[in-house]
Amino acid sequence: MGATLLSRVLVLLWVTSAGAEVLVQPDFDAKKFAGLWYVVAMVSDCKVFRGSKDHLLMFTSNVTATAEGNLSVHMEVPGPDGCNQMDAEYLRTGSQGHFRVPSRTQEASPQAMKTFQDFYPTVGLPHDMMVALPKSDACSSGGQGAP
Repeated sequence: MGATLLSRVLVLLWVTSAGAEVLVQPDFDAKKFAGLWYVVAMVSDCKVFRGSKDHLLMFTSNVTATAEGNLSVHMEVPGPDGCNQMDAEYLRTGSQGHFRVPSRTQEASPQAMKTFQDFYPTVGLPHDMMVALPKSDACSSGGQGAP
């Protein structure tokens, strides 16, 4: 269980730190960005991710803006033994708004999915390494203070 949880954390961290430049939303406000998000799709070239991507389910991230301009993220990931909880802090890099967390709802818009699918090949990831995550209510509470 510990190895599975660690590998998922590593996948999430790698996915969020891919090397391409991401455009920043003008007038980004971290407080408006804070709240419950659903991770609806992922892509990675990590061997652990590739071996488990067909068994992953949609999960939630509850985002809180910190006074330093970072984002504190509480994730609840469904696993075979229940809901696994993880915490991470996304450090502000450069300008405001350089963070990546996917969708406010369990339904990603076709436009958002197309943007995601157009983006990840620019960092060298082929289409067969992406997975759209099936819906899951296993961890739907959103954790710490989610609405």
